[in-house]
Amino acid sequence: VRAAIREKPISHKHAREIAVAMKGLSIEKARDYLLDVTNFKRSIPFRRYKNQVGHKSDPGTMSGRYPEKAATEILKLLDNLESNAEYKGMDLDRLKIINATVHKGRLLKRFIPRAMGRSSAKNNTLTHVEIVAQEA
Repeated sequence: VRAAIREKPISHKHAREIAVAMKGLSIEKARDYLLDVTNFKRSIPFRRYKNQVGHKSDPGTMSGRYPEKAATEILKLLDNLESNAEYKGMDLDRLKIINATVHKGRLLKRFIPRAMGRSSAKNNTLTHVEIVAQEA
């Protein structure tokens, strides 16, 4: 069973690190983990995008952060995944996340006016997230 969100204004780097951390977990464990992240109790380990990221005291984690905005959007996606599995008649206790992918979406281009008639670009990248779960 799969669920996806398209073109959400969240950081694709944060979403990627969350997806790597969730892979292999059950839906309940993933939900509890993301709720702890939004409450600043457990951190998401940053393994690829970790320049200038401070260390955390979580066991097994060197550098990590608490990406709240991406975590709340992925929590909504987990609720959608659970309802899709329920609709298909799957056992929710046996579901494991086997794949979680993140891709860049459209680029929203804006311009900020500056002094002397100049302007600077302010770009915002949208993000696609897809989660696939299977009965173990």
